[in-house]
Amino acid sequence: MKKKIIACLVAVVAVLMAAFSPVAYATDICSGGYKGNKNDPNYKAICETNKKESDAQDTVKNILNTVFAWVGIVAVIVIIIGGIFYIISQGEPAKLVRAKSAILYAVIGLIVTLLSFAIVNFVLDRMGAE
Repeated sequence: MKKKIIACLVAVVAVLMAAFSPVAYATDICSGGYKGNKNDPNYKAICETNKKESDAQDTVKNILNTVFAWVGIVAVIVIIIGGIFYIISQGEPAKLVRAKSAILYAVIGLIVTLLSFAIVNFVLDRMGAE
């Protein structure tokens, strides 16, 4: 069971790293590795130097919202897996405890994620309102 959880976590981290690799590529383009047309609108949109503070806040908000979404998806999957374990436990006390624990911890994680999402968005919206 622990090996499956670790494998799932590694898969989630790999997907998240792949999702954010364009950000690393964009910083490489702007640091001088770009050999194409610097008048290209895409280059200007990525590398223009007069970006506002709200652009950085929007970027942080988008990244955090993506992370929160993935954590929520993983929590729901763990709840489903815990439910399946609960069903197939056939009344064995050790399996029942394991299934109930998985469901409980996933629900707690989901609640913490939702509260984090609300707090982060509230704070970032208040920072942008100034």
